Amino acid sequence: MFSFERMIKVWDKYSSMYWSGLGYTLLFALAAVVVGMILGLVIASGRMMKSQSRDNEAVKWLKGVVRAVCTAYVEVFRATPMLVQVFIIYYSIGMVLKLPDSSFNRMFWGMVAVGLNSAAYMSEVIRSGIGAVPGGQMEAARCVGMSHWQAMQHVILPQAVRNILPAMCNEFVTIIKETSVLGMVGIVELMFRAQSIAKQTYIFLEPYVIAAILYFIVVFPLSKIISAVERRMSKSVTR
Repeated sequence: MFSFERMIKVWDKYSSMYWSGLGYTLLFALAAVVVGMILGLVIASGRMMKSQSRDNEAVKWLKGVVRAVCTAYVEVFRATPMLVQVFIIYYSIGMVLKLPDSSFNRMFWGMVAVGLNSAAYMSEVIRSGIGAVPGGQMEAARCVGMSHWQAMQHVILPQAVRNILPAMCNEFVTIIKETSVLGMVGIVELMFRAQSIAKQTYIFLEPYVIAAILYFIVVFPLSKIISAVERRMSKSVTR
């Protein structure tokens, strides 16, 4: 049965380990979202490639291959559990391309796995954000002499940020919770710390309750702040 007194004792003795684990969790989540945002932009651009009438057959074929690869990437990563992805990436690539330090090797490939997963979701966020920008904006930019990529950089993406930002922040909140699977491959984050403390103390409920409280302390305020910002941005659009 749960004991509040036991939980206080566990916290008094192991609070530094919990704070350390929480710090790594936030670091992994932030790194994953940054990787996901950069790679997601590339994938979204690939999925949005369109063949032009002036393109030759080779270019049309290449664009079709790029679209197919990017679409397959998104579908595979969105249709499989993150835990499975972490295992596959860590025990295949991570075991072949080992970094000198074993602890850093686990952390690096764990972040890669979470980042690749995040990229699949971020690409859809970016694609929908760009799709929400009126199509006439691209045509107007091309008419004044901009290339496709210049128009994307200077016209489309700045307008799409308003649509993308709330969903991007929500992805960060989601990743904070999902990094808990990294403990399964020995990566030191919050859930790994809770598991270690449970094994050391033979107390198997209270350490996880503490971890849940720490997740709540971080995620709940962030979710409320994001919701408030999203409402404010939507109001500014309707004015």
